[in-house]
Amino acid sequence: ALDSVAGIRAVLCLFEGVCTGAADGYGRMTGSPALTLLHLGPGFANGIANLHNARRAHTPIVNLIGDHASWHLEHDAPLTSDVESLARPVSAWVRSVEHANELAPAVAEAIAAARTPPGGVATLVARSDAQWNDAAGPRAAQAPAPAPAVPPKRIARAADLLKAPGSPALLLGGAALRGDPLRRAQRIAAGSGCRLISDTFVPRLERGAGVPPVERLPYFPEQARAFLEPVSALVVVGSRPPVSFFGYRGQPSLLAPDATESFVLAHPGEDLAGALDALAERAGSAEAAPSLAAPPQPEPPTGGLSPETLGAALAATQPEGAIVVDEAATSGLPWFLASAGSPPHDLLGLTGGAIGQGLPCATGAALACPERRVIAFQADGSGAYTLQALWTQAREGLDVTTVLCSNRSYRILQVELARAGIAEPGPVARSLTELDGPPLDWCALARGFGVPASRPANAEELATALQKSFAEPGPHLVQVDL
Repeated sequence: ALDSVAGIRAVLCLFEGVCTGAADGYGRMTGSPALTLLHLGPGFANGIANLHNARRAHTPIVNLIGDHASWHLEHDAPLTSDVESLARPVSAWVRSVEHANELAPAVAEAIAAARTPPGGVATLVARSDAQWNDAAGPRAAQAPAPAPAVPPKRIARAADLLKAPGSPALLLGGAALRGDPLRRAQRIAAGSGCRLISDTFVPRLERGAGVPPVERLPYFPEQARAFLEPVSALVVVGSRPPVSFFGYRGQPSLLAPDATESFVLAHPGEDLAGALDALAERAGSAEAAPSLAAPPQPEPPTGGLSPETLGAALAATQPEGAIVVDEAATSGLPWFLASAGSPPHDLLGLTGGAIGQGLPCATGAALACPERRVIAFQADGSGAYTLQALWTQAREGLDVTTVLCSNRSYRILQVELARAGIAEPGPVARSLTELDGPPLDWCALARGFGVPASRPANAEELATALQKSFAEPGPHLVQVDL
């Protein structure tokens, strides 16, 4: 079918988790769904983790999953499974098709469902006989349902909170973190004096020189509560009141202090731009002139390799328009702080916490935006989940630079062990968080998948390797030993 009907670019991935993660990256950058083609229930199950991330990001994706012929299901063949039960937890829309004449209208409905604000995963299961039998023909596309407007009473309440004495803040998520909505939020901040804050893990955030600056909520709950302590009122747009990533004994789940009033102005599926426009008018900020002054872009660092020199080197060399997919985990914060004044770029975060997202998501972003350099800022532990994405990058000639942070451990698990009171883990616990026996040779792995690789020895060599990778077409991997 793909050969007989032109218009769909077919991209092969070696693992379904790469396929679904790439669809996530594509959808985040285009706002339109990519189509994943997955092999029955077990194949879909291989891709569920990155669909979990996509669901949290409200990414439009359409999954097409094959299944046994309707008359074969009763015999419980080896690949038989309850595909719909697997699909529902990560899908906003699920349907099974048994007859060929249902397939075209079902696909049209799936695409419309995926594009309905705020965007979501639509999963269509097609029996084999629905695929090989004759059908009536194609169906016209369906328009997605529009985003509903925010009620005026919510606008009024949010304006009152921003104008009240204290230190209010806007917590932005989803589509409010880019384009016109972000600039509307900056006018509100300029007029009311409120802070602009984002979720810790963002689907897509525009940032850099000339872009409205947004503070990021810290990851650890103690830091997040201290960060929010001065906030008198938290007005939420396109997200929800923040919660702790994990539940800890003796600590509350909600991060905002009891004295901080949290109020949801606009839920993710509502008209965020319209809500921010109305709020600016109501709060008297519509004509405010915000300042977009940013800190200077850092100079390339010198000396040894560390998270700090790595962050400075990447911030100093990343090109304008870069798309940075951040799964650097414990090595990523120095770059985020250093890159506030870097040329304008997009940041794609790990929205659902399911690791193994970075390399696939970067692959999909590069397919979506071939004119832009994509940077996969990648930790080694999570990178090992989906390193097959490197092969697809090489096969498709994608402009992806993978900056591989090699600390030879699941460092975040070591941090969480310490937070749980285990200051000196025993040999078994250490063995389950260390990756140095044997260490992963990422340069050899990358070359084995067809991707050129380098391993700089210091910060000066790192900056040179990054600049070289950005200037040359195709994928590159830079292994940074930390």
